[in-house]
Amino acid sequence: MMETKTGWSELAEKWLKHDGPAAVVCREWLVPVEGRYSIIFPPTFAGERGGDSKYNVDTLADGTKSVLIDSVGAQANRMEPLFKDEPYAKLVPQIVIKAGDKAVSLLDAGHRAADAIVRYSPLAAGLRAAFLELRDKGDARKLAKLAPTSLVFGAWDSRDTETKIPRLLGSTIRAYGAELLTRSAQYNPPIDYVAAGFVDGDDKETLAAASSLGFRHAPAAGTLGGVIVRKEIRREVVLSLVALRALGPAGEDGAPLRRYILGLALVAMTYERPFALRQGCLLVRDADRTPSWEWETVAHTGTRDTLTPDHDVALKFAQEAAAQFEVGDAKSIDFDRKGANAAIAHAKNGGTKKGGGRKRSPGGGAKTEKDEDNGSA
Repeated sequence: MMETKTGWSELAEKWLKHDGPAAVVCREWLVPVEGRYSIIFPPTFAGERGGDSKYNVDTLADGTKSVLIDSVGAQANRMEPLFKDEPYAKLVPQIVIKAGDKAVSLLDAGHRAADAIVRYSPLAAGLRAAFLELRDKGDARKLAKLAPTSLVFGAWDSRDTETKIPRLLGSTIRAYGAELLTRSAQYNPPIDYVAAGFVDGDDKETLAAASSLGFRHAPAAGTLGGVIVRKEIRREVVLSLVALRALGPAGEDGAPLRRYILGLALVAMTYERPFALRQGCLLVRDADRTPSWEWETVAHTGTRDTLTPDHDVALKFAQEAAAQFEVGDAKSIDFDRKGANAAIAHAKNGGTKKGGGRKRSPGGGAKTEKDEDNGSA
């Protein structure tokens, strides 16, 4: 293993060659802000068949448990909005869709370039052409002019062209050696509304309705109570150079595009963001571990070269690459309410929109990373 100091421009030349390494990987070790072995709260996911919520827990071969602390989708959601703020905002086109009194940045749209809010807007035709150009010719330049972060974090145009864009940059946080806890709670109303005669009726349905409105005692026993991590909490980030090199067009015509997308990925990857994941889960770097992070490039042979990351240098590289590629124009556009309702009516009647290819009903299998649990408590 050798150490490489990051002159990103020189590294990019090596990484983007056909025989370049497979990936850049980063590992960070984290601990709860309260201290090691403190209780933290993972994200909850819907249980089977609509049952109670649950943590994503796996039992490993040695009998210990691994718990998902932040999913690949949630991590992408936390990284992407960076590009709304200066100086990063100049690296991507700032596209805002106005829907009534609400303005939504494309960087916040749930399905990115494939989201309904942009499919029913003046951008629709341009985005559809960009998706088809990528799907049929492998040429990502049009999409990069409109929604370059969709190339970094992935997207699936499942309701139209069926174009699937693999995620170049993926990040997850997992805990190892986790012990699951439970907690119980009891709500006591300030007065006994039923006994005092303030509730009209004492039949089962009335009492259930009164409970739902906070007029009766409400016990909650054995609910999710967080986890204690006995081993480690580790964030793992992978930038796939294989997928990056596959972005077309091939040859010198596509070189500025690939450098541009690499620059965006490196900026997102090296930015030191806080790990305030949700209520009860604020993490910080593990200061007792030196270093608390590791960066490597991994060759196809499995050999690893250590990197020393520098965010400022990565930002400069991204700025130069963006200038060479020429970032797409900023736009402020209106949501097409009429077109959206016409499509809804068509789908309601069992129709398929010709040319639009909207074969799926809302929610019908278009799950991408932003559909996943985003770590809200």
